[in-house]
Amino acid sequence: MSLLKYMLRRLVVMIPVLFGVLTLTFILSRLMPGDPISARLAAAGIMNPSQGLYNQMKCQLGLCDPIIIQYFRYLGELFTGHWGVSVSIVRNQPVWDLIMTRMPLTIDLTIFSLAIASYLGIKAGVISATHRNKTPDTVVRGFALVGVALPVFFLGMILQFTLGYQLSWFEPTGYLSAQYEDPDYVTGFVIIDSLISGQWYLIGDYLWHMVLPVFCLSFIMIASITRQTRSSMLEVLEQDFVRTARAKGCKEKAVIHSHALRNAMIPTVTIIGMSIAGLLGGAVLTETTFGLTGMGKLFVDAILLYDYWVLAALVFMITILFITANLMTDVIYAILDPRIRYG
Repeated sequence: MSLLKYMLRRLVVMIPVLFGVLTLTFILSRLMPGDPISARLAAAGIMNPSQGLYNQMKCQLGLCDPIIIQYFRYLGELFTGHWGVSVSIVRNQPVWDLIMTRMPLTIDLTIFSLAIASYLGIKAGVISATHRNKTPDTVVRGFALVGVALPVFFLGMILQFTLGYQLSWFEPTGYLSAQYEDPDYVTGFVIIDSLISGQWYLIGDYLWHMVLPVFCLSFIMIASITRQTRSSMLEVLEQDFVRTARAKGCKEKAVIHSHALRNAMIPTVTIIGMSIAGLLGGAVLTETTFGLTGMGKLFVDAILLYDYWVLAALVFMITILFITANLMTDVIYAILDPRIRYG
């Protein structure tokens, strides 16, 4: 089977996942206590609306229609890009614009965390496997155990309190200092916009603010990658081809990195791909803890303020990102081991 056919087959399999997530989101959002009408009226300063005004607003939002009509309209609007406007978070702002202003910060947080966690996790796993049952292995496994067991929000509060407020080594909240304003908007990404506008001093301040949230989010992922890499490396190092490479006189460094690590990376790549969903989920807690106005914070606000339209669009986009990440993982998996395409 060619790689293209393999990709198409994997993509078809993921379509029911998308519809399942969207259907579940629709059902759960309608079962939440409270409603968007009251939230919208409260945002407009109307605390005790009349029943007539309430019913009028309900019909304007399309919530008077039968639930099945609401469901198919909900799917149609998502897939055609007609996401409507926010009813309570930022009243009457298009949902697309609202998400686009929040997405760059979450993407930065996710990419930084993924890059750091992948590099350090693989390195730590290799060190642990090549020093099996020795001091480096014990230390690495200890840190990995802590990382797996420690909740991301609890780690975030510890870092914020100790390194932020007590020692003042890093900024505990926000993504820019109070004396600075966002760079001129071009792409929404602070680093890129700062380079374009010539406000280079904002880059250092932005990265300084991101140290704690990135460390918090990546630490949890490092633990999973380390454990998987160690396990895979230990298994591969016992294989005949590794012993043959050593018997032929290959340097140990070449044996580890050129022979063993490539084969051990296959399950590790899967863990990294699956961790993207964990990073997006962890971003909700991390952004809330560190006061970052990204998609995670927007997701929490959409739930608390019953903004169905923002919530639906966020779930749709996150699911698409998750499916894309899984597809890329499957492709990399198939490239590393072509036998998988024929499974």
